[in-house]
Amino acid sequence: MRLFFLLCLSVSAGPLGAQAPSLPSDVYQSVLRVEVATQVPDYQTPWNSGRFNGGIGTGFLIGKNRILTNAHVVSNARRVLITVYGSPKKYPAKVEFIAHDCDLALLSVEDFKDFETFPAFELGNVPSLESQVRVIGYPIGGDRLSVTRGVVSRIDFQPYSHSRADSHLIVQIDAAINPGNSGGPCVQDGKVVGVAFQGLRQADNTGYIIPTPVIRRFLKDIEDGKYDNYADLGISEFPLFNPAMRKALGLPNDGNGVLINNVVPSSSSDGILKPGDILMSLDGKPVDSAGMITIDGENVNLNEIVERKYAGDKVAVRYLRNGAWNDIDIVLKALPQSRMYAVAYEKKPRYLVFAGLVFQPLDTNLFAASKFDDVTLRRLYADYVPKGLFEKHKDIVVLTRVESDPVTSQLENFTGFVVDKINGVEVRDLAQAQELLHPKEMPEFFVIELFDAERPVIIPSPKVAGANARMQANGITHLENLED
Repeated sequence: MRLFFLLCLSVSAGPLGAQAPSLPSDVYQSVLRVEVATQVPDYQTPWNSGRFNGGIGTGFLIGKNRILTNAHVVSNARRVLITVYGSPKKYPAKVEFIAHDCDLALLSVEDFKDFETFPAFELGNVPSLESQVRVIGYPIGGDRLSVTRGVVSRIDFQPYSHSRADSHLIVQIDAAINPGNSGGPCVQDGKVVGVAFQGLRQADNTGYIIPTPVIRRFLKDIEDGKYDNYADLGISEFPLFNPAMRKALGLPNDGNGVLINNVVPSSSSDGILKPGDILMSLDGKPVDSAGMITIDGENVNLNEIVERKYAGDKVAVRYLRNGAWNDIDIVLKALPQSRMYAVAYEKKPRYLVFAGLVFQPLDTNLFAASKFDDVTLRRLYADYVPKGLFEKHKDIVVLTRVESDPVTSQLENFTGFVVDKINGVEVRDLAQAQELLHPKEMPEFFVIELFDAERPVIIPSPKVAGANARMQANGITHLENLED
């Protein structure tokens, strides 16, 4: 498993000397230092405001009052300040658009007057293998620019570590990219060919840039004033290397085609493709037995075809089913439920406190903060999208904490379990749980059934109001937040 690290610099980083720049000085005016103060939500105590932090990154001008940077540089931002090369002045800025799935963001400054004469960078093409590039930014150590040279060593389809759930086209270079370089331009022949954004922990002098096809897609997506996320074909595939397996499927041993082993319910492909189909081509481009296609002379993952499209676009699919050829156009759409597996930013945690019991909807932020070990919880998390659990359950509600109180004195061992039913009614989401725990007519007891728990949690109704009042007196001033 590859471990990536993001290149945004924490304000507590130590010194390192910057390299002397060697490009025309007017270019450096358009490479900007981005200073950010952040507030990170606390998913373990969701009623708290969260911890404050800060960091340094890089951005660059791509048009009038359009500053491109990484999403992870300005995620959870409470204040953004821009500094120009060679100037001590700090300019307040705001985030106009942010795309966490491809780690890009567009900023603007409140007053663009001082930037009017700065040149804007143009976007180039994907750099070729073994070609030389330059990365400009503000890595650790001082306030001055750093310029590093590197060679393109790989073009691939790999994970983007910011969201932990998305993979896109990526360009690997051997330049010394360090924390603080995040959001900086990677330049070749005077044009931007990528944005520096992450490195590889297991290797020295190995950095990654977001190439221009991803950048152009982001910029086109926001033309209508909002960001819509990526479309999704909604399938998972299995490589067909094994000759015996190919023979059993009636395929020649020619290295073409992959097996579709899952179709996500309600996705673009639902009702069209089926597990067991053999995917042969997308938009006329053959799919090989490793799930790769050729675009612009490079072999990349088949999903790159979909990556360059938008919701509402069509993709031409050729597949084999029971030995018969099939050709069909699939209309693409987003799969918002898949964001369950992505780290969320700019959102307050949802929660519900009831008589000292704390309930939260399961997502990646909560999963990472709580380190759940219950087998059923982990299975529900893993199956939420592939098996379409979201069609019935908008949320997987978890009992995450038991606050100290006379009502909850014997319930410490019930944390980390998924809520099944409340007073006999199956729980589908957090809002419904809130309704079941606050009925118009109070029952004698609230019976909360948990998957895998030895017995249900039983709360006497007359004791609820007192317990809630004690929670508020002890610092939980708001007993619920049901909205993101």
